[in-house]
Amino acid sequence: MTASNEISRQALLRRGFFLEYATLGWNVVGIAVLAVAAISARSVALAGFGLDSLIEIGASTVVIWELSGTGQARQERALRLIGIGFALLALYLLVQSTVVLVIGFHPHHSTLGIVWTAVTALVMFALAAGKARTGAALDNPVLRTEGRVTLIDGILAAAVLLGLALNAAAGWWWADPLAGYVLVYYAVREAKEIFSGHH
Repeated sequence: MTASNEISRQALLRRGFFLEYATLGWNVVGIAVLAVAAISARSVALAGFGLDSLIEIGASTVVIWELSGTGQARQERALRLIGIGFALLALYLLVQSTVVLVIGFHPHHSTLGIVWTAVTALVMFALAAGKARTGAALDNPVLRTEGRVTLIDGILAAAVLLGLALNAAAGWWWADPLAGYVLVYYAVREAKEIFSGHH
């Protein structure tokens, strides 16, 4: 490897670290914001998205370890823990969303939740694009895969936003637990991919 190629690779690695730390920081703040919004609105979708942010923190940590040259065994152990987290998230959301629909519980309007999920969707789409480009340039499958997780995180934020907006604008209270089911599908899929070794 030439000196210029090594310098270019180091610059790409710094960009990869920046993107992961930005994702990590955003989700740490997001957990606190979403906890406040979910409790005040009694929203299952916001609570589920907050738990998803916690799992995204774990995923970003795995990539930071990998970019630092950490061994394969530790990465696989961390991925298994993330898979367990996704499975527990799916179980919680499945039960909670079903209970909310069966008893007809109406969540409150959440301006904070609407604003945060809207901004989060934009931020996650931008971070996902950066990770895809950087991962391709580094030929790093772990960074590329986590970039797809970040992209899905943005899509989930948009789904939760839609549920919150429909509840606020039209009184469609059932849109909130339906958004929770979207998160169930995502969590089950991610857990399955991790445990099957395809993640």
